[in-house]
Amino acid sequence: MLYEGVLRKMRTEIGHPIQYFLVFEDDFINFNQALGKTLQIDFIKYQCLNCGNDRPIYRQGFCKSCFFETPAAGDWIMKPELSTAHLDKEDRDLEYEKRMQLQPHIVYLANSSNVKVGVTRKTQVPTRWIDQGAHEAIEIVEVPNRYLAGITEVALKAHVSDKTSWQKMLKNNIEDVDLVEWRDKLRSFIPEEAKEYFIASNSETHLEFPVLQYPEKVQSLNLTKTPSYSGVLKGIKGQYLIFEDNTVFNVRANEGLYVGIAIK
Repeated sequence: MLYEGVLRKMRTEIGHPIQYFLVFEDDFINFNQALGKTLQIDFIKYQCLNCGNDRPIYRQGFCKSCFFETPAAGDWIMKPELSTAHLDKEDRDLEYEKRMQLQPHIVYLANSSNVKVGVTRKTQVPTRWIDQGAHEAIEIVEVPNRYLAGITEVALKAHVSDKTSWQKMLKNNIEDVDLVEWRDKLRSFIPEEAKEYFIASNSETHLEFPVLQYPEKVQSLNLTKTPSYSGVLKGIKGQYLIFEDNTVFNVRANEGLYVGIAIK
């Protein structure tokens, strides 16, 4: 089967294991069904997720000019504490920012390579955890806007990591920890403005990924440098495709690349 389209992050469905879908404009691939088969991936051109033009992708699937103009790439995306919609202050597009920022957000702990703290919109639970390759996660607070989530994350990352080692995550070098214990230990460090939103009585969520074989070492595929690649798919974890020869391909990091994918 031959598929063609612009890469966007894989969509997921919770299950045992998680189901992964790559959705193109007119078709989709269920990668779970491709496990054990040979995939050929060919880079054809760029297609900016904002303007649609064939321009080199700068960051987050956008060409350089769109990255610095579109509200979907504002600084508050990566740094929630910079959110200002709750103050009625515009960054790039106040209507868009209000829609995205003024909704319930979750501050959570996830364990993928180590325990880390993170922020996501409530509607993105458990998708955000899946995208990070976390095998377990727990919510700490649920706040009404992105700013409160951001300042909570900033306060907590003085006491717990906010980074994931993607190499360890892909090799499955993981250890189970008691996230309830971690949540309770971090409670006293939550900022005053967010203390009332602490979630005291929830349990861990456990996630199972469709992986037949984990890589012993990790070699990342860069399609702009290696525009054609072929390998046997052995697993999907986070937003990565894992191949038999230890090659891994980060679908999300390659958003905006227009590709052809053949499954043999």
